[in-house]
Amino acid sequence: MRFLRYGSALLLAALAAAARAEFPDKPVTLLVPFAAGGPSDKIARDLAEALRKPLGQTVIVDNTAGAGGTIGAARVARAVPDGYTLLVHHIGLATAPALYKKLSYRTLEDFEYLGLVNEAPSTLIGKPTLTANNFAELRQWIADNHGKVNLANAGVGSASHLCGLMLQSALKSNMTPVPYKGTAPAMTDLIGGQVDLMCEQATNATPQIEARKVKVFGVSSPQRMTLPLLAAVPTLSEAGLTGFNVTVWHGLYAPKGTPPAVLARLNAALRVALKDPELIKREEALGLTVVADERLAPAEHRKFVEAEMARWSKIIKDSGETAE
Repeated sequence: MRFLRYGSALLLAALAAAARAEFPDKPVTLLVPFAAGGPSDKIARDLAEALRKPLGQTVIVDNTAGAGGTIGAARVARAVPDGYTLLVHHIGLATAPALYKKLSYRTLEDFEYLGLVNEAPSTLIGKPTLTANNFAELRQWIADNHGKVNLANAGVGSASHLCGLMLQSALKSNMTPVPYKGTAPAMTDLIGGQVDLMCEQATNATPQIEARKVKVFGVSSPQRMTLPLLAAVPTLSEAGLTGFNVTVWHGLYAPKGTPPAVLARLNAALRVALKDPELIKREEALGLTVVADERLAPAEHRKFVEAEMARWSKIIKDSGETAE
């Protein structure tokens, strides 16, 4: 009997070693739970290219959009836990439990955390015809038009929606949310003056600011941005909303139950990919900061998401803006 147990242990060890040696032996898929062409899609495609070399395999990007990213996230949660189907998701993974009454996955229990990828601030932008030219003037304009201000967002659970919730909370002002099916239509109506304000990722807003199609009133990060175009734009915190901090981050996830050896291989590949000079150059050009701290470790990544869930839960609950 002892011999059989010993033999079984050797067999399992051999199989584990083989899995470590062989993974990956076919293309890996990065699932993005948002439509092609958006900021998360762009980030995933840059990451896929940077992961190709350390993994030694083609990395494919697959878009499964809908319901604020929850459909795609659920698909990965149900995927075979072999390391070949991964999720690239943003802050919405942490806010979905508070935003949606029913989710077909559990944020903390149904995924393996592989590491944080990047962070990006949002910009508070307004229609070009606004009379305000700085945040102080905008704050007064919002107060003078209490209850009449339209605040666009790219849909429930989007980065613009979340930033908008925090903005209203910080200003103690109720604005009328105007949800769209994506950033592009929301931005089009902001430029055209059909809505007043939008809190949008710098990735999307920068081209419109540069073209002077919208006005910019502040950035949501604790520090000013290093992009030349936005370097002179004050943070919302220094402009008067003390402690205001909304950064849109992206992380990499695998289905729960993925073998430890495969997780270690993926985390090692991610660490190499995030040091790729070309990736860093592309991310910085979009106003993104590549993560290079302890949150690259799976345990720290998970702790960070837990903290974000706790932080946003009250803001979302107080706003009353939830989805089915």
